[in-house]
Amino acid sequence: MSYKDKIKSDLFPTIWCPGCGIGLIMTQLAMVMDDLGLDKTNTVMVTGIGCTGRMGAYMQFDSVYTLHGRTLPVAEAIATVRPELNVIVVSGDGDLSSIGGNHLLHAIRRNPRITVLCNNNEIYGLTGGQTGPTTPVGTKTVSSPAGATYSPVNLQGLVNTNANAFYAKTTVYHQGPMRRAIKEAIEWPGFAFVDITSQCIENNGRRIGFPSANEMLNYYKKEYRTAPPGATQLANHQLGIVKGHAAEPAVPAGAGAAKGSGEA
Repeated sequence: MSYKDKIKSDLFPTIWCPGCGIGLIMTQLAMVMDDLGLDKTNTVMVTGIGCTGRMGAYMQFDSVYTLHGRTLPVAEAIATVRPELNVIVVSGDGDLSSIGGNHLLHAIRRNPRITVLCNNNEIYGLTGGQTGPTTPVGTKTVSSPAGATYSPVNLQGLVNTNANAFYAKTTVYHQGPMRRAIKEAIEWPGFAFVDITSQCIENNGRRIGFPSANEMLNYYKKEYRTAPPGATQLANHQLGIVKGHAAEPAVPAGAGAAKGSGEA
């Protein structure tokens, strides 16, 4: 058995555009699941509308493909009824923080034992490249040809309103840090959010001046730096993990004892 057994490779090639970062996230998630002994008997995935939501169809796990913006309440329901399961949400920045923004606020507040992987490509990719809640100020998009006007939502700030929550920032270029962040998020005994900067070359990258996905990856390599040890807040373009005050990490269901719940 290997991480490749977690992926339905017989369905390849995927529907994602060439150069999309979602496949890199899926591969690292599969590797972590293999390391932790997670399988369809102890883990369920919840995905949302958008390009990222297709990931559930390519992995060997039971998954729920939810309505737009509703990944978190569905994940919370599963975690409440089946607390022995590992519940992993994989969704995009638009799905989680726009139409799903109110659910995000209250999931953070309630601190359920779920892991959220956010494919943050700073755009509405599936619908053609409109300004989204995480689009940086000044970015030219289909719906903001003169440049995005409003400041992007502060995902780190939202997550850290709960002193017990877990927030990690990484990129699809930084495979090692991404894998470590996903692993520690799954082991966290409460709400865990991994914010993964990812390239959407077709509906964002080319419009802002990148000729290829490789150029976007090299930009991440150049611009992102690891935060100092013990950092309690990550600056813009810093990689790292900010952990809350939970007493001790949980044990993923596949690795031994059943999981506990974090306290809000």
